[in-house]
Amino acid sequence: MDVIITFNKQIIKNKFKHPYTKIEFVEKDLKVSRITAANYLNKLSDDGILTKKKLGVTNYYINHELFDILSK
Repeated sequence: MDVIITFNKQIIKNKFKHPYTKIEFVEKDLKVSRITAANYLNKLSDDGILTKKKLGVTNYYINHELFDILSK
């Protein structure tokens, strides 16, 4: 069963704050549990909005559209 997520202004602001994010950033910024933050980011990744990359033990979620804009 897919996780049902209600997106609010905070998750949108977080998505455009940096060209990448990670669970800890969302957890702190949105004041949600680690599991909730991971669910948000994994859903965005599953939907193709962010790209999930594992580096060591940490998952990074890359916002390629924002990265492209900032790199121009």
